[in-house]
Amino acid sequence: MSKQPEATLVRQMGLMGLVATGICSMVGAAINIIPIMLQRNVPGIGPYVIPAYLLAAIPAILAALAYAVLSSAMPRAGGSYVYATRALHPYIGFIASFSQWFGLSVAIGVVAYVLIPFLRDIATALGLVGVAETLEVGVVRVLLALSFVWVFAGVNVLGVKTYERVLVPLMILMFLGIIIVIPIGFSFDHTQFAAAVEAREGVAVPLAEAPDFNWGILLAASAVLFSSFIGFDSIAQAGGEVRDPNRTMPLAIGISVVSVGTFYLLFTAAVYHAVPWNFIAEKAQTTDLTAPGLLGYLLAPTWTVAIVAGATVGLINNFPALILATSRLMFAWAEDGVFPPAMAHVSPRYRTPVRAIVASCLVASGGILGSHLAGDFFLGVDILVTGMLINFLLMCVSVLTLAKRNPALASEIRFARTRPIQLLIGGAGTVTLFIYLIVHTAKDLQAPVAAWYLRSTWMWLMVAGIASLIFWREWRSLRRRGVDVNRLFRELPPQ
Repeated sequence: MSKQPEATLVRQMGLMGLVATGICSMVGAAINIIPIMLQRNVPGIGPYVIPAYLLAAIPAILAALAYAVLSSAMPRAGGSYVYATRALHPYIGFIASFSQWFGLSVAIGVVAYVLIPFLRDIATALGLVGVAETLEVGVVRVLLALSFVWVFAGVNVLGVKTYERVLVPLMILMFLGIIIVIPIGFSFDHTQFAAAVEAREGVAVPLAEAPDFNWGILLAASAVLFSSFIGFDSIAQAGGEVRDPNRTMPLAIGISVVSVGTFYLLFTAAVYHAVPWNFIAEKAQTTDLTAPGLLGYLLAPTWTVAIVAGATVGLINNFPALILATSRLMFAWAEDGVFPPAMAHVSPRYRTPVRAIVASCLVASGGILGSHLAGDFFLGVDILVTGMLINFLLMCVSVLTLAKRNPALASEIRFARTRPIQLLIGGAGTVTLFIYLIVHTAKDLQAPVAAWYLRSTWMWLMVAGIASLIFWREWRSLRRRGVDVNRLFRELPPQ
């Protein structure tokens, strides 16, 4: 009896599902929490959050253009891993993508952990004081966070069609729920907010003078806010399941970055228009704040519930998109033979890499526990920023090197085909992202922390060390089996 062929991924995802993947990977904690809790992570940023966002958009746009170039030539699952291994070197591609995978997996856990305060804010707005207090209990918060991760692991297991049917409506609900923050925020000012706080809590809110502008602080804040724009990487990871990928993927990347970037700026400007930055900076030192929760001081309970519910849906949207991205990275490693082959197994029924999905969600579960034990979810954010800055830097370098190292694949580029434009994108992105990596690393190494393992730089190096051990073990195994590794990494994985 002949052996049944192995099941493979199938190209079923359309433009709407791909755009939703990018948008839902970005909008969530990135808009509702990070611009607010930035006041804790980067003390002194004060009222300069919007300029920091604008500055963060520069490397993000350059990286997005690099992804658009590379994805048009190499539309495969595992996106960034495939790009770097074919344009640079297999070891470099694996190390960068492994740290990226670890950072994204931890980010899933971080999102799950910070989701619970949104549920708490809804309960508070509805007057359910007992429920709100229960949601503050550590074990309840951890168990609820874990349940969200594993429910959406199940959604991913059920296949791309189920994934799209869940994600696209959730994206629409999210925009309907949180877009109302923009007119609400711009309709109130700091004086009205101070009066509302004094009426509710009997506490005066002084209107502070802006601190002196500091370029070092602005760059450090921009490096953190850069994490808000990383969702287009998830589009690249889905490259093996997209219809007409050479056209669809660059288009989806462009739509996602432009629409989300515009939305970020308007949303954050609206919140800081209504809420004094000094109030946010003071409260953020002791409390996990959310943008909708802050606006709740100004609104009737019904409106507060509406905007917090919209923000909650935004956070929930992160799960399916990020789980897809992380699992496809593992699948791509295993398909190339630089990771245990079990992770390349695709379910014959659902056409999804079930084992890779489960493995990524196990690491995400660890991210939940780590956030709880550390008492500050920003460690997970910093780990993600470190990994993604390195990964995006390598994507820009890959644009520069692909034509020389792999001219056959370079000839397949369908976006920014002319070499001068590619050199401009790759060169500008490489320089800009390198500067941001230096700034972020310096901030991390200078931050006052209780232990070395609370620094994202050392955590990245530790993860890179683990990845190196895995890679060289599997690399030697490939050579022992007589695999022509040079040829393997000159070509794309099978469809």
